[in-house]
Amino acid sequence: MKLAFRIKHHFFNAFREIFVHHHGSLEFRAKIFALLIAANNKPRVENFILVKELALEIYNNDEDRANLLLLTTKELVEKVKKNNGLDLDRLIATVQKELKIVPRYAKKIDINSLRNFLPLSSDDDTLAYQENILEFLERLKNETLQNTKQITKE
Repeated sequence: MKLAFRIKHHFFNAFREIFVHHHGSLEFRAKIFALLIAANNKPRVENFILVKELALEIYNNDEDRANLLLLTTKELVEKVKKNNGLDLDRLIATVQKELKIVPRYAKKIDINSLRNFLPLSSDDDTLAYQENILEFLERLKNETLQNTKQITKE
């Protein structure tokens, strides 16, 4: 990546809440991607290429925003891999907590897009674990959306 982008990324990372429009939404998406990628003991570069492709679709070919989502996802995966204050259980708990606070984030969980990570699994155990994560995310999404509908009816 360009040096200018890296400098810009580090600056934005330090002040993400101030400078990045809808930073919470971007970080939530990064956490969802990181859950699947970090479940793989040996994530392949193709995982991150897929994140970039999906990000370009999500953000209508906004290269800067797609790169920011990619780098945020990479940071989260690195934190999990290095056990730097974050593991998969904490990441899952964070996703659950954020959905309780901001239920509309449930619409950002695109199970069909996330299934594209499964063929990149390194072994059968990883694949089974990622499938379980996907099932969990789908259930969490459906429950959140259902609860949101019930609240709006009342």
